[in-house]
Amino acid sequence: MGGGWGPRDDEEAKAAIRRALELGVDFFDTAWIYGEGQSEKLLGEALKGSTRPFRVATKVPAKTMDWPAHPGLDVRKAFPADWILECTETSLKRLGMERVDLQQMHIWTDAWVDAEEWREAAQRLKKQGKIKAFGVSINDHEPESALSIVASGEIDSVQVIYNLFDQRPAERLFPLAQEQGVAVIARVPFDEGSLAGRFTPETKFPRGDWRAGYFKGERLAETCTRVEELKKLLGPEARDLSTLALKFVLAHPAVSTVIPGMRRREHVEQNCTASDGRPFSKQTLAVLKEHAWARNFYQGAWD
Repeated sequence: MGGGWGPRDDEEAKAAIRRALELGVDFFDTAWIYGEGQSEKLLGEALKGSTRPFRVATKVPAKTMDWPAHPGLDVRKAFPADWILECTETSLKRLGMERVDLQQMHIWTDAWVDAEEWREAAQRLKKQGKIKAFGVSINDHEPESALSIVASGEIDSVQVIYNLFDQRPAERLFPLAQEQGVAVIARVPFDEGSLAGRFTPETKFPRGDWRAGYFKGERLAETCTRVEELKKLLGPEARDLSTLALKFVLAHPAVSTVIPGMRRREHVEQNCTASDGRPFSKQTLAVLKEHAWARNFYQGAWD
């Protein structure tokens, strides 16, 4: 909603948020980096005055603006305590709220697990009542990079890419999160749109849509070939690809919630049908697990 996925439509974005509330969606994830605060602003405007319950999560970018995190990055420069406090205050002002339910570090490496800077800030924000919980967002396709922090029990949540293609979090991260009582927020359930079934090998992304780099070269054609194989599995348990993708993510008991991007009301209405209360059969899940595809299209996407 904040920009970067083609033309931005602020009024439709706010209408989509309000429609989501009407349909029972009660968790909204945002961040400064999504339009340099535009997403937070839109979310705050859309939620203002709502009588329906909701929770809001946002994220603090590294002060150094590094993406992704790497073990050699000095946490004292990337996430000094005063920076986390300052960013939280700024986010609260944009959102028009006195408290957010969840604050997250937008990048993470387990090299920072013993650092005092972020821990001090998290504790202070909780004590001040500015946040309810604190977590981390894991580097793209690196679920093993947060095993130590999850094992420490010092965070409340972990956000990670998990979808039909990238199933690696289920190997080690998810069991550990369950053991430690850490919430799992699954992001990119549609693999930046491919698993919603809207692309073909001839798809041309509009100007300003960064996915032109993500799916560059032969990447889009190969992805579409794999998506076509998934379409063969549609039926009574999932009649469209977006439902198939979302129900697969929600099927794992470690997953607390899933955060698909929904910029328009039609997206909201379609995606909410995945919460139909009818789980996949064991046979279907077994077949879906065979479609795992380990790769990282974020690498080189901005070259």
